[in-house]
Amino acid sequence: MREFFHVMRQYVAPYKKYLVGSLVFNLLSAVLNVFSFMTLIPMLNLLFRIDTTVYHYIAWDTEGIGLKDILINNMYYVTQQFMEQYGAATALLLIGCMLMVATLLKTSCYFASAAMLVPLRTGVVRDLRKAVYNKIVALPLSFFSDERKGDIIARMSGDVNEIENSITGSLEMLVKNPILIVCYFSVLIYISWQLTLFTIIVLPLMGWVMGRIGRKLKRQSLDAQNRWSDTMSQLEETLGGMRIIKAFTAENKMRERFARSTDDYRDATGRVAVRQASAHPVSEFLGTCLIVLVLWYGGTLIFSEHPPVDAPTFIFYMVILYSIIQPLKDLSKATYSIPKGMASVERVNKILNADNPIRECTDPRPLPKLQQQIEFRNVSFSYNGHTNVISDVCMTVPRGKTVAIVGQSGSGKSTLVDLLPRYHDVTSGEILLDGVNVKDLRIADLRALIGNVNQEAILFNDTFFNNIAFGVDGATQEDVERAARIANAHDFIMESEDGYQTKVGDRGCRLSGGQRQRISIARAILKDPDILILDEATSALDTESERLVQEALERLMKTRTTIAIAHRLSTIKNADEICVLYEGRIVERGTHDQLLALGGYYKRLNDMQQL
Repeated sequence: MREFFHVMRQYVAPYKKYLVGSLVFNLLSAVLNVFSFMTLIPMLNLLFRIDTTVYHYIAWDTEGIGLKDILINNMYYVTQQFMEQYGAATALLLIGCMLMVATLLKTSCYFASAAMLVPLRTGVVRDLRKAVYNKIVALPLSFFSDERKGDIIARMSGDVNEIENSITGSLEMLVKNPILIVCYFSVLIYISWQLTLFTIIVLPLMGWVMGRIGRKLKRQSLDAQNRWSDTMSQLEETLGGMRIIKAFTAENKMRERFARSTDDYRDATGRVAVRQASAHPVSEFLGTCLIVLVLWYGGTLIFSEHPPVDAPTFIFYMVILYSIIQPLKDLSKATYSIPKGMASVERVNKILNADNPIRECTDPRPLPKLQQQIEFRNVSFSYNGHTNVISDVCMTVPRGKTVAIVGQSGSGKSTLVDLLPRYHDVTSGEILLDGVNVKDLRIADLRALIGNVNQEAILFNDTFFNNIAFGVDGATQEDVERAARIANAHDFIMESEDGYQTKVGDRGCRLSGGQRQRISIARAILKDPDILILDEATSALDTESERLVQEALERLMKTRTTIAIAHRLSTIKNADEICVLYEGRIVERGTHDQLLALGGYYKRLNDMQQL
């Protein structure tokens, strides 16, 4: 429960006024409920002649008589006078109308208390979703290499929904029922402390039985949510790999795999549902046992020589006791729902509490533009802290020059350039912009200087205009068109049905590879960065598309400081310097002609591509 109260303190605080309002209306509802029954029973005693005493009016300021006794006496007196004047049938109708009015007021207060909690419930869930999304956006790329996308989606959707249903859905029961229980118990103690003491002795036994049933619920719920994550992960993999599934006729294999996952999820949720479904019948049975035991004990008190309560009062006591059973059952239901939801809180907290090793500098230095150079000084990096992917790399990229990085797959080329915008932080060494360590800059300022064109052009399911203007505030139509023309993208955009307002489909699926890449280049052109990173931007293209993209890249690279990763050496032979990376180390560097003259690793790569 400590985790539950921590969640409540964190997310309920902005909605305290709704919580206070709900508490006030619940208190009014409980008082009206007690008052309606308290006034009803004495009147019924007179009406059905259970009490034959003749009552006389007593002045309210009479000394020696308590206010409660005067109130009861005068209520009896008024009821007797009304019955004598209008008859028993009319008196019974009046009592019914009074009960209706009291019930209307009580239910109105109950409705108001429930309505006050709606902004709280919906607000808490909205804030939780925003917190999870904001944390996902803020986390480094290394987090997502260790997590499955389907699992993250499951936590964002299924787990947050479970928190809404189980925890915030239990808030009403947690706010209302303790107030009702305290009010009703106060009345029960006032009527007969002996009967109430007996009731309190019996209640812990009921609580122990309910606790035994609900103890395993959190663990079972956690298992069910993990199974749901597996199911969502398989769905995400299926959608992403549909072309391969069909190419290898693996539909049946994937169906069987998904069926096993959904069967496991069904079994896990079935166990949770069965245990949760037992809450109501068990609490109903235990409540009936409590009523029977109190009836038995109350009967022994009434049949004694000096009964502490009379029969009408005992009837009223039983009415209030029966009224307390439902709040107790609702409270037990909440004790079931909360552990079930806490399993989802635990999974969501894995995202919210994930450590972000990329720290902002407390006193960042300004760097509006790159004036001199980029320097990699003795840079090493390891993903796991043991094996270096990059080892002692020294490299300088003067402003306005192009430095290319080549090497076999897995040599660390992409990892090296990912260190510049701080997608990862170096393990040792430092990266300097004009002599300033990148760790001493604001991350947003650092990344604003850099434009990326990657091998896989990542587009969003939006229009051409919004994809090109992505990340650039206030871009005009003229700005976007100019960037598209430079990137050789304007013509095919205008040939689409709605021009720049045409949607490109999921991840740009309505476009060819070359078209996607040119949109990606147009996006980088519009950003107008000082530093350009090209990560194998043409390696996946055919010859014609490569020519168009290469032309666009050459326009983009003019007057910019460029770091280019390439497998096709023909695309970088005009670079000012080429660094050959082998197993995380720079083994050769120079111009294209100088490296060929060395006759080393670069020449072997060049010869193989010519063959």
